[in-house]
Amino acid sequence: MALEGAKVLIIEDDIYISRMYQLKLSLDGIKVELADNGKVGLEKVEDFRPNVILLDILMPEMDGFEVLKALKADPKNQDIPVLIMSNYGQEDDIKKGIELGAIGYLVKSQYTPSNVVDKIRSIIEGTYVQDKAE
Repeated sequence: MALEGAKVLIIEDDIYISRMYQLKLSLDGIKVELADNGKVGLEKVEDFRPNVILLDILMPEMDGFEVLKALKADPKNQDIPVLIMSNYGQEDDIKKGIELGAIGYLVKSQYTPSNVVDKIRSIIEGTYVQDKAE
């Protein structure tokens, strides 16, 4: 799939991070919607129908694990690739995210914004390969 016209939903409560990724992705012609908590994120999935979801874990209203469970339990949304990006890097958290159906788990401190955008591009293009660190 070409990047032009692809859609990414960023569910992240840090508006600085969300807007930075929104800008970087939109430069590639990717449409980006933002949600500042899990509940709003789930609502936006229904109308926006993203190709990829970038999901934080620690958020108000509903955490990322709850969002991931809800997405994967819904037949309309279970095939949307979800890439977790969190400050939590404990092995248990990473394992839980993957077991719940995330395509990958990125620890924010270990990836530059350009690395994250490259991961999102590769998911859209169908060339994504999970890193050993993920």
